[in-house]
Parts: sequence; structure tokens; C-alpha cells
Amino acid sequence: MDTNLQSILRKTKTIAVVGFSSNPAKAGYTVPAYLQSQGYRIIPVNPHLDAALGEKAYAKLNAISEAIDLVLIFRRSEAVPPFVDQAIQLGAKTIWMQLGILHDAAAQKAQNAGLQVVMDRCMKVEHQFWMASR
Repeated sequence: MDTNLQSILRKTKTIAVVGFSSNPAKAGYTVPAYLQSQGYRIIPVNPHLDAALGEKAYAKLNAISEAIDLVLIFRRSEAVPPFVDQAIQLGAKTIWMQLGILHDAAAQKAQNAGLQVVMDRCMKVEHQFWMASR
């Protein structure tokens, strides 16, 4: 496993999940639920939810007032740029675009602002792989 991914998974504590789903059959629910079960704090971001996984949900990423280590994005690729802008403003350390999500210009902007970027990878799969290799 890539040492950069290992470092991200090891150092991350709080994850804001943009596009968190209330549907337990969707990856936007199962991935954050798994990550929470592994000790990460999950902050759901979905304008249609008040709470999820025992945490207050936020309508917008930039409404979160506490420190965020990683912004995990479950939105279509073309919807990514505003979330990257908000993550930069919030002082997040990492942007993680879930499997199938890529946006090169937004990734470059995040990197230029000092954030680490992961695209087109499942955080649950990468975490499981990391745990198995330890």
C-alpha cells in the first residue's frame, strides 16, 4: 500500500462526508458507517438530514465549525469544485474523492492550497487493505 495513503488513514481523526446517504444500501452510508466503526469521527453533510450515525448532520460543508481532517466526497465529479473550495476555507488536510469520482482541476487547486488529494478510490477498501497489511 502507498505510504501516502497509510499516512492519511493513520493521521485522520475527523471526516466530513459530503453526500452522506440515509440509505443503508448505498456506499454513501456504508462507507462512513464502516469508518465510524473503525474509530473515525464522521460528520454527515446532507441538506436533507438532521442527524445520522449519532452525529449532527450539516446542510453545507462550510457550516461545520470544528476542525476537519478529511473531506470525503460522494458526489458526481462535476459537483466537486465548490466542496474543494469549502474544504480549503475550513482548513481540512485532505480531500478524498470516492471511487468513480475524479476532478483534476479541483484536485490541483486543493494541492496548490496544501491539501493532500485522493481520487477514484474507496476509503473503506483502502482502510481494510491497510488494516490487513499491518
